[in-house]
Amino acid sequence: MKFSVLMAILAEELEEKAIDIAKRSGAGGVTILDARGLGAEVKKTFFGLTYEGSQSVLIFVLEKKLSLSVMKNLAKELNLQAHTKGVVFTIPLEHIAGIDIGQISRFEEHIKDEI
Repeated sequence: MKFSVLMAILAEELEEKAIDIAKRSGAGGVTILDARGLGAEVKKTFFGLTYEGSQSVLIFVLEKKLSLSVMKNLAKELNLQAHTKGVVFTIPLEHIAGIDIGQISRFEEHIKDEI
């Protein structure tokens, strides 16, 4: 079984919705990191204070085919093509240790259901 890392870097207000979408799509656990980002646009200032929007980084380790399905669902349901509130991508995973055997069984069941 091949695995991928699915990474979603999103505006903080999309975090809970993204996790719900991913779980409905077959994802299990997620690692959540708080982040700040610098975009290409000019930063907003208010009375000399610079506003930088908070972001969440969601990291999922998923079976390769499942990661593509979850990524597509996130992009569609969060409407990421229409605005710049996030980016979702996958990274191939060559080696992995410590993944829960129960999670692997759930991946296998999800794949069987799709076939």
